[in-house]
Amino acid sequence: MFRTVFLIITVAIAPATFLGQSQSIIQEGEFGVGLGSAHYFGDLNTRARLNRPKFAATAFFRKNFANYIAVRVQASFAQLGYSDIYNKQNTFMQQRNLSFNSNLLELAVQGDFNFFRFMPGEPGYNFTPYITFGVGVFNYDPYALLTGKKYFLRPLNTEGQGNALYPDRKPYKSMSYSIPFGAGVKYSFNERINIGFEIVHRVTGTDYLDDVSKTYVNPIVFPPLPDGSPSPAFLLHDRSYEFGEPIGTDGRQRGNSKQKDQFVTAIFYISFNLQSYKCPSAN
Repeated sequence: MFRTVFLIITVAIAPATFLGQSQSIIQEGEFGVGLGSAHYFGDLNTRARLNRPKFAATAFFRKNFANYIAVRVQASFAQLGYSDIYNKQNTFMQQRNLSFNSNLLELAVQGDFNFFRFMPGEPGYNFTPYITFGVGVFNYDPYALLTGKKYFLRPLNTEGQGNALYPDRKPYKSMSYSIPFGAGVKYSFNERINIGFEIVHRVTGTDYLDDVSKTYVNPIVFPPLPDGSPSPAFLLHDRSYEFGEPIGTDGRQRGNSKQKDQFVTAIFYISFNLQSYKCPSAN
């Protein structure tokens, strides 16, 4: 993989000294990589606060059509996470005391629409803002820490998923869809290299990025371990006991199932134009 990336970059930036001046350059597309940050919004961050950004990265191939429209295939990685301890203004959420982290991998197809004519290497046409919109799929697996040990939450069924007492609650999948949309700007140094910055928001098809959605369940769905000690599922479904009297009575609201979770990325990227050359026809 690293050899392939190195080869693409080398081809993109190497000077084409073997070509005559009579040949014209055609911009076929571009390969890019970027780094930035990601942030989660959902049942643990209901006010869309941007106070816990985490790492994000992306790689993409963008195919240009004319000078205003492009389509790209993009792979993205984002670390997401939040905790009720950051909700200083909401005493219930603080007492609820839930938290999560997750590493998310997304594959998306997006259309980009430039506001200005964009022609790398052409003075006056080397900058444009743009908007982007598309559809994607992603994989995620929320986890939490308990006494320093990492527990993946989906297999624990912390809201009674798959239990006969709650037949309407099915275990959620580790994959879902996303609808990315956003805006950015890009600038070309020359006909070979571009830089850019974009902010892309995702509406997702799941309410379980954070493993929180519906109501608390009856603790009997979390049987003790063989030695009689509480199971990790029992200890993680309601962590209010860490602050005092537990609040997770059966049927009490734990999350808001009427609104899906979301996340956003802000990425700085560099891209390398892939070019072809066309010789003008002889007169």
